[in-house]
Amino acid sequence: MNGFLEVSLSVGREKSLLRKHPWIFSGAIAEVKGEPALGETVKVLDSRGNFLAWAAYSPNSQIRARVWSFEEREKPSKEFLPYKLKRCLEKRILTGFVPDEKNAFRLVNAENDFLPGCVVDYYAGYLSVQLLSAGWEFFRDDLVSALKEIFPACRGIIERSDSDVRIKEGLEQRKEVLLGNVPNDHLMIEENGVKIFVDLWNGHKTGYYLDQRNARKRIGELAKDKKVLNCFCYTGGFGLFAGIGGAKSVTQVDVSAPSLELAKKNAELNGVKCEYIEQDVFTYLRKCRDRGESFDMIILDPPKFAESASQIEKAARGYKDINLLAIKLLSENGTLATFSCSGHISAELFQKIVADSALDANRPVQILERFSQATDHPVLASFPEGFYLKGLLVA
Repeated sequence: MNGFLEVSLSVGREKSLLRKHPWIFSGAIAEVKGEPALGETVKVLDSRGNFLAWAAYSPNSQIRARVWSFEEREKPSKEFLPYKLKRCLEKRILTGFVPDEKNAFRLVNAENDFLPGCVVDYYAGYLSVQLLSAGWEFFRDDLVSALKEIFPACRGIIERSDSDVRIKEGLEQRKEVLLGNVPNDHLMIEENGVKIFVDLWNGHKTGYYLDQRNARKRIGELAKDKKVLNCFCYTGGFGLFAGIGGAKSVTQVDVSAPSLELAKKNAELNGVKCEYIEQDVFTYLRKCRDRGESFDMIILDPPKFAESASQIEKAARGYKDINLLAIKLLSENGTLATFSCSGHISAELFQKIVADSALDANRPVQILERFSQATDHPVLASFPEGFYLKGLLVA
């Protein structure tokens, strides 16, 4: 590392850091002393030279620096990682997530766990890691060592840093084994007593959408004797829980053939029968509308529609379209479970979209329940961006 690396903020631009928000945008920076390389640690000062934070510098990103620590005595080093990881594990165990041969949960939730850009998910004795910010180029090996220390019986660690987010950071995408062996075929986990195959090599995110575990369980509780339509089903999680919960029928829809194949294997594993439709969800919903079909329960869990603030308007139109179609397809006493995982779509905006969809469908709906990410995906109170998953159960 270079010796003397400091970032000074412009007058008045320290307010967010004083509120412990972990991002520093390029427009807030007045001066950079030294020549910090991609991911190097810099000392962040206010306009008067007072210490604010230690942060990882990213010259190619609009988020020019991400805070490691607001404590001057806690300069990032390989020694601080085991402590932080132990704290993460203690909090997961406190809320009921215990590492064993079946369980799966999120161990590290990036900025929300004071480890910016780092996601670590535990899958039945294996760890799947995503490193999405530049600072981890300096601490990757230390992270692996710390994880090995915390999980001495870990069978393998895979890095799934193959997200487009890394490109914005000026980083190359990576997917490789960091420790031990990781199975090339499907790994079985259990979620609320349900057996599920996950693909650590090619599955979305780190292999599975762990954040929806509470919502999936609730759908299973509500699905008895219902005709269920699960849209954007991926590997079939919501439909699987609906089937186990006693649904009269389950239709799983996704545009991805490999995802549907794994959904079928998950259903077979649990003795559930489903119908599978390989088709674009927007197209399928319109065909159902034109045929006059109806469903007692519809689940809409689409991928992220808004990757940036500039895409909010376009994303809102997409959410409006699918929710309008779904509401029109509901039976007289039907329920819709609808979700957005786009952090740029606020809970207020999402509720407005659903309300407008119901208005256009000429069918007033009530909000029966609200959904959010599971407790292994905590939200740092000073970092509202960490609250990304929102859902509504309406009827």
